[in-house]
Amino acid sequence: MASTPDSTAVAASERSTAVTGRRRTAPAASGARRGFPSATLHNSRVDALDGLRTLAVALVLVYHVDHTLVPGGSIAVDVFFTISGFVITRQLLAEYSRTGTLALLPFYRRRWLRLVPALLALCAVCLVLATTTSLWSFDGSWQAVGLAATFLTNVFRAADSGSYGGPLAHTWSLGVEEQFYLLWPLLLLGLVRRLRARTVLLCTAALCVLPFLWRCVLWHPDAVHRIYNGTDTRADELLAGALVAVVLARLRQDDPRLRLLRVWAGRLALPALALLALVAWKVPVTGNAGIWTALWYTGGILAVAALSATLVAGLELRPDGLPSRLLGFAPLAWTGRNLSYGIYLWHYPVVRLLASLDVEVGLLTGTVVLTLAMALLSYYLVERPFLRRARRHRT
Repeated sequence: MASTPDSTAVAASERSTAVTGRRRTAPAASGARRGFPSATLHNSRVDALDGLRTLAVALVLVYHVDHTLVPGGSIAVDVFFTISGFVITRQLLAEYSRTGTLALLPFYRRRWLRLVPALLALCAVCLVLATTTSLWSFDGSWQAVGLAATFLTNVFRAADSGSYGGPLAHTWSLGVEEQFYLLWPLLLLGLVRRLRARTVLLCTAALCVLPFLWRCVLWHPDAVHRIYNGTDTRADELLAGALVAVVLARLRQDDPRLRLLRVWAGRLALPALALLALVAWKVPVTGNAGIWTALWYTGGILAVAALSATLVAGLELRPDGLPSRLLGFAPLAWTGRNLSYGIYLWHYPVVRLLASLDVEVGLLTGTVVLTLAMALLSYYLVERPFLRRARRHRT
């Protein structure tokens, strides 16, 4: 059964009616009537989540420079997916709680302004290098740019029986996220309009299981690229974050279940982080390891999604916990908030550029320095101006 407004909010609304002659609904009461009484209370940035972004993008960078250092470093992308699913769903539920609907066109506009200008700037640089130099690392840039700019790199990679290694191959993950951003708000709007909040929560939980079942159906050693790159086969990682957002929006602040969740999320956040770090350090996620590969590409992805969701919940609910204090360290949080996207965009072309120049000594250091420089330029010259426009058009 959907929650009802608390007595304080109702009394405040009645006093407002008596004074102005019009009924004004307090945001908390509005959210409660729509079944998500806490949606607007969990809608600010969490420094620890931004710090987690920094660690994740650093792990991806090291993995692409030398995967032997962190054989399972690609799971950082899985963590990114869960964070994205959580943040986007939290924003959508907060808007629905305030307004009773979701303004989809403004949402898509904000997503475009946030992601596309910086991506197009990267594409332009790749095309310039491809047409003005003979660097092998930028061969095939026209195709790569076309796929990246339309967020279809993951579709191409999923259908490719080999390993597509173009200069923008890493944008497969952006394709997965953008396809999720396109579909999930539509589905969520349909769910919250037609179903009670509790049923929305149950449906989200059920959706988390479907990609796992689908991977089990698809599994074959030749289906690795299909599973790794498909939005349908990676959606549980995004939906795991969405489920955390729905749970937190659904529970009232005085609900004993929220107190219990806060306790256990705090206790499990550090073990979840440690297990993710262990996988990144020791497990060859993208290698051919026989039965382990089969287990990873079916249940392993869901297990990482569960660990990532546990960590996200712990960082959100326990800002005083040790993981939150460590990951919320100001430089880490600032980098994750402002530079993580730029670092992710630029690191892979930089790795390929230095490789084509036969840089071996100091390759990791050179990659870090050049990537950070390009990310800073991207943030200050491209991303921040467009982010200002996105904020002006926020509804």
